[in-house]
Amino acid sequence: MSRERRYQNSEDFRLAARKRLPKIFADYIEGGAFSETTLRRNSQEFERYALAQRVLHDLAPEPDLSASYLGRRWSRPFFPGPVGFLGLYRRDGDLLVGLAAKAAGVPFGLSTFSIKGIASLAPRLGENLAFQLYLDRDPAVNDSYLEACRAAGVQMIFLTVDTAITSVRERDNRNGFRAVTRITPGLAWQFAQRPRWSLDLLRNGFPGVELVEGRSEFGRGALAQASALSSRLDKRLTWDKVKWLRDRWPGRLVIKGIADPRDAEIARESGVDGVVLSNHGGRQLDHGLSTIAQVAGMRAALGPAQGSGPELFVDSGFRRGSDIAKALALGADAVMMGRPFAWAVAAEGQWGAARLIDLLSAEIGITLQLMGLNSVDQLKAGPADQLLRRLD
Repeated sequence: MSRERRYQNSEDFRLAARKRLPKIFADYIEGGAFSETTLRRNSQEFERYALAQRVLHDLAPEPDLSASYLGRRWSRPFFPGPVGFLGLYRRDGDLLVGLAAKAAGVPFGLSTFSIKGIASLAPRLGENLAFQLYLDRDPAVNDSYLEACRAAGVQMIFLTVDTAITSVRERDNRNGFRAVTRITPGLAWQFAQRPRWSLDLLRNGFPGVELVEGRSEFGRGALAQASALSSRLDKRLTWDKVKWLRDRWPGRLVIKGIADPRDAEIARESGVDGVVLSNHGGRQLDHGLSTIAQVAGMRAALGPAQGSGPELFVDSGFRRGSDIAKALALGADAVMMGRPFAWAVAAEGQWGAARLIDLLSAEIGITLQLMGLNSVDQLKAGPADQLLRRLD
């Protein structure tokens, strides 16, 4: 069977990635907080929204999937959001997803917890590169992150604000992720059971997090550095810190992790350029609301799309092009996707990430045309109550 026939959706990549990855990393990608209720809700609650089918409209040969956000026109209304440690799932995984995103004409979000760093990726990705910033408890470390962005010409920062309190992810606790700081006999056995992964990743030694390489306080190697980065997150993150960052960063600043319209209203007054409606993929507050259920309320809190207020992005639980279409119809400017790209690059490298972009794009295009629409702009123009029906 050809690769094109084998991979028809993100679930196909998930299953292939699980077969290739050691359990510690497969569970890290998939896991959520405590009972994983929020994790399940994120995906399940797309079913509460039905799309309206329209016929006998004058349709263009190809729908226009382009969308405006982050200061320019991009080819698609979705892009790979930041995922930690992509370079542990496939050698150079961060770069491979970034290259697929650049080729497709969309941004790529690079995590502070990435293996490849800003200095390595910026020359290859240019203005497509966005940096997801976790604030360290040490202001000097944060200044070094900002300086690295400035030196590399990065124009977009996504400040993550929903992880000052780290939740319990039981799968990670069982596997020892962020607790083990070296390769133990148990980990060595896991690695030995995944020879393709081991040969790909470990041929030049176990990698480290480039952004903090050479800083003794973070340890050596990605396992130790993952633990150190997590333990050093600023637990006194407040709106004053957002103002501090806004004063120091002249480029685009987006807050990632807003999950309540009341916080969105504060964000609107804070001078940021956008917010990401996110519950961190169900990895933080258990028994929280799904993100798709909050898009309309968040849009109302931020003000109308294409207005003077912050842009609205959304992530968590998106798996299908139809999921993306629903979020856009409800008021999102664009959608960020994390886990599906982690699975795709783990399974098939850059080809996998590019294939996933193509699959999602095709599904969005078909969805638009079956709704009687020719473009993403028409979908965003709504009104939502003519495009969607909520099933209660």
